[in-house]
Amino acid sequence: MAWSTAGGLQRELSVDTPTQLAGRALVAFLALLAFVAVRNRGRTILVFRTMGIAGLGVAVCTAIASGSFIVALNHATVANVLFMQAVSPIAAALLAWIALGEPITRRAGFAMVVALVGVGLMVGGPGSGGLYGFGASAVMTLAYSVGIVITRHRRDVSMVPAICLSQLLLVLVVGPFAQPETIDQHDFVFLVLMGIGQMGLGLVLFTMGTRLIVASEVALITLLEVVLGPFWAWVAVRETPALMTVVGGAVVVVAVLIQTMGESASRGLSRRRGNARRPRSRPDPAASPLRGPSDTGSGARRRPRE
Repeated sequence: MAWSTAGGLQRELSVDTPTQLAGRALVAFLALLAFVAVRNRGRTILVFRTMGIAGLGVAVCTAIASGSFIVALNHATVANVLFMQAVSPIAAALLAWIALGEPITRRAGFAMVVALVGVGLMVGGPGSGGLYGFGASAVMTLAYSVGIVITRHRRDVSMVPAICLSQLLLVLVVGPFAQPETIDQHDFVFLVLMGIGQMGLGLVLFTMGTRLIVASEVALITLLEVVLGPFWAWVAVRETPALMTVVGGAVVVVAVLIQTMGESASRGLSRRRGNARRPRSRPDPAASPLRGPSDTGSGARRRPRE
């Protein structure tokens, strides 16, 4: 829900693109830094210092993706940008195959073909943003995909500090080109909403939620951003996506569902096979079933856990 509001909130801004980028990033950085400080009391600096190369890589990828996302929104419709963003998990599987030699299942390969058809339907149509809009969306998708590959193979990377650092990088790179004097009260309110509500709160809730539900459910829930994003844009400025955008976006969503369901089924099968191969523990015949957990004196043996 929080992430899906980006397009609608961005449509309310009247400042130029660099100011949008720097303003949103600065607010998001401060919000995420406060969250990291509260969550890691007394160890805030240590958390950033122990991110490693992988954490820095995620930060750079997120900075590029986040910046390209706002640039794309300034040239293309919200629906076009979000549907392109939805391709990221599928593109990540292709990148992992190219860079790391990860096998691609038939289902994943079919999902890639379906997603390519969906993107093809959207490219060149009304609302695609032309070269700038599609180009920024493609860079965003590629950067997100690289970040996904890194986090999948380095699960020790803490996402919140990495994304917090990514927003600082954006401020340092884009800040010199921003025009803060052009920000009025209306723009300031919406930049704060984008930084704290959409970016900061969305990430915090996502981080907490991934600890409570399985990965396939996370992937399906995050697809709500693709569905709700264009709706908020319609509420804000009555922005209606073109028919080909809707059709192509629906094809992309189907492709993501195909891959997500395939990965979920594969993990379930692997888990069942692992449980089947695991030898069952046998009770120790020398241990008395009547012996209590505190009876571990001389000559007594603990009853093995089953």
